[in-house]
Amino acid sequence: MEFIANHLLSFILFSPAISSLVILLFPKEKEKLIKWTAFVLSLIPLLLSIYVWLFFDKSAKGFQFQETTIWYAAINSSYHVGIDGISLTMILLTTLLTPLALLASFSIKENIKSYMILFFLLEMGMLGVFLALDLLLFFVFWEFGLVPMYFLINQWGSEKGEREIWGGKKIPARTYASFKFMIYTMAGSLGLLLAIQMIGVVAGTFDIPTLFEKWTSLDKSLFGLDISVVKAIAFWAFTLAFAIKVPVWPFHTWLPDAHTEAPTAGSMILAGVLLKLGAFGFLRLVLPLYPTEAHQYAPALAFLAAMAIIFGAFASYGQSDFKRLVAYSSVNHMGFVVLGIAAAAYAMNTPDATIALNGAVLQMFNHGLSAAGMFFLVGVIYERTHTRDLNEYGGLFPLIPIYGGILLFTSMASLGLPGLNGFISEFLVVRGSWPIFTFYTAIAMLGLLFTGAYILKGIKQVLQGPMNEKWVGHLNEIKTREIFVIAPLMVLMLWIGIWPAWILDVINRAVQSLF
Repeated sequence: MEFIANHLLSFILFSPAISSLVILLFPKEKEKLIKWTAFVLSLIPLLLSIYVWLFFDKSAKGFQFQETTIWYAAINSSYHVGIDGISLTMILLTTLLTPLALLASFSIKENIKSYMILFFLLEMGMLGVFLALDLLLFFVFWEFGLVPMYFLINQWGSEKGEREIWGGKKIPARTYASFKFMIYTMAGSLGLLLAIQMIGVVAGTFDIPTLFEKWTSLDKSLFGLDISVVKAIAFWAFTLAFAIKVPVWPFHTWLPDAHTEAPTAGSMILAGVLLKLGAFGFLRLVLPLYPTEAHQYAPALAFLAAMAIIFGAFASYGQSDFKRLVAYSSVNHMGFVVLGIAAAAYAMNTPDATIALNGAVLQMFNHGLSAAGMFFLVGVIYERTHTRDLNEYGGLFPLIPIYGGILLFTSMASLGLPGLNGFISEFLVVRGSWPIFTFYTAIAMLGLLFTGAYILKGIKQVLQGPMNEKWVGHLNEIKTREIFVIAPLMVLMLWIGIWPAWILDVINRAVQSLF
């Protein structure tokens, strides 16, 4: 028991990999057994994360539950993991959404065993990014998570649709989307790897807490370059990699394709957690390591955030595909996260910056809940109708009233209705950013206006208006299993909307320590 207590974070990190090995031993014909075993095993990291949350000291500064051991002694890199309030919040989100996504995957009928193994490996990759306190370890997990998601999209994505590539050749849309996802993210990661190597050479360590102490005051040259030039190069390499992952406009074009073609559970995790890796990179590495550069270029980041909010909302409103509508909404909502980060970078250690950054971290968590819920509900109706065309629906509320009520609730949380979670985080971002970037915050409100427009458009075309008679007698209500997927998300949406202090207390201490 003492061994587990001393290595709690490692158990959280590697339990998905152990689970994947367990699933590997099962005969592939035992599909039902594989599904339920995978679901039960996925609860282990969640229970451990809840335990850590309960015993996390909100008043302490710095990282807690740290574990360190020699990993790559030749280059002074170690296996070093630990958590603060920001990473703990993201770990709780990851370990919560994974079992819900696996429960939502019970409708998968092909290669169940491979699917579940890849999902566990994806979870381990995401957890590794949030836990790593060594730059090389951070990068290993950053890249590791790309591979399972690539195969989930490529092998279990939508079977409909083709995309034309060079020379007029057509390939399946899911193949196109998976390659685009991989190419975009790996292109950003190349610069990130080179910058990490450069930091290791200059600073002599990859340990993140050590770099926090010495990197900003380091006075060296590299290959005849002044340290300020070295830091500027590293800053832009980090920023580009994380901006692509968020994604910040105009690096967002991979996102709608990946979301549209991914299986339902893949979209839940992609929107719920994977997008947060980029924002987490800004918080964990860019702001502490490059405060001068971050302050200098914060107005440019605020501009891109405002454009993401506006164009994401406009693009979402213009969609007739229900899943693409929700996909573009992620660009819109993540824009508020980036706006809060930009405000914090520009006015570090001020009350307004603290408010904005608290809102940005809470928005990361809240968007994970609402986006995962929305993608799941799109998958539920697609499974019954085999179409995502909003024009093919219409007036379905009397046929599926329980589903309709759940869709209304989740949509209102995504909209930012007061009393639900989305309102709290977006209000904090706007309140904190307004005194710092008044103009950008003001124009971002146009995007907030159209957020309401595209949410109401989706509700209107699915549930309201004249009933499409072709669905009478052919449309089944949401199942009990599907309600169990969405119910925990709904509870958290309401709980945070009514009493946000339980999570903001943890986030706020980490934000203050960051400054």
